[in-house]
Amino acid sequence: MTVAAPAVAAVLPADVDDPQRPSGGNVYDRRVLARLAGVHEIAAGGAWPHPSPADRAALADSLAALPDGAVVLLDGLVACGVPEVVVPEAGRLRLVVLVHLPLADEAGAAPALAERERAVLGAVAAVVATSAWSAARLAALHGLRDVPVVTPGADPAPLATGSDGTSLLCVGSVTPTKGQDLLVGALAEIASRPWRCRLVGPLGRAPSHVELVRGELERHDLADRVPLDGPLTGADLDGAYAAADLLVLPSRAEAFGMVVLEALARGIPVLATDVGGVREALGTTASGELPGLLVAPDAQSLAAGLAEWLDDPALRGRLREAAHERRGTVPGWDVPSAALAAVLEGVRS
Repeated sequence: MTVAAPAVAAVLPADVDDPQRPSGGNVYDRRVLARLAGVHEIAAGGAWPHPSPADRAALADSLAALPDGAVVLLDGLVACGVPEVVVPEAGRLRLVVLVHLPLADEAGAAPALAERERAVLGAVAAVVATSAWSAARLAALHGLRDVPVVTPGADPAPLATGSDGTSLLCVGSVTPTKGQDLLVGALAEIASRPWRCRLVGPLGRAPSHVELVRGELERHDLADRVPLDGPLTGADLDGAYAAADLLVLPSRAEAFGMVVLEALARGIPVLATDVGGVREALGTTASGELPGLLVAPDAQSLAAGLAEWLDDPALRGRLREAAHERRGTVPGWDVPSAALAAVLEGVRS
């Protein structure tokens, strides 16, 4: 279904459709915008939020070419680090910034990024957060109040077939924020148990961290049991989910955790760190049951949760049942598309 919305220019990272660099933010942008009418996309090339001078100038030229009063939706990864480009256009254009994870919450982010983000978000017509947690963080970091929340949806998917409970799956870019090093440390603690864990996700965003993870896998003699599969999309990603018994999300920070919804849409339970908006993504059944386990963001807590899953067949059964029930309440993408269209209409009027 296509949702009526005002004609809007959407500024997205140029790699939004790159199969070698999939991300939750890119999927969100693509799925939501695909259901809005009258969208003119502007591809912003660059290593956002740290663009080169040429990339910064190209973005400035793209915004300058838009007519006065145009409604412009900017992905926060592009907009929030370049106040010198965005703020001068805020009086002429109706700018809306979509914030997935505040820049200050990325692992290793420089404090100056938060100041630049604050300048951008304080100048634009509207800010949209992709989780209630992100909205609360924007209030705490930047004093923004009443930020509308447009949480993700998920594509419909068949129930995963899984295996005997020992097939683990982790999906996400291999970066410090996503915490695959924590997961490797946890798996090392339970190496005597039967399991196999696939690490699926781009390997090019933080090469030094990828090498750290590879080194830890070799050090613990786990490389054969924990393949680094790189990015998967389409049928290949569907196949990885179909074979999984448990999704493991070891993130140090997470605005929402779209992979949680992707797993639940297939009836797969989740073991995740209790950070950011993950609890919001996981949700509960009608009776209040969690369709998974939430643990602290450290290797020891992840190991304890994995051991509990692997050692307790009754627990696995309960969590599968809860995940199957939660599957029925996972929203599609029409819901966030309609919510975002309403925000854009409000900015125009």
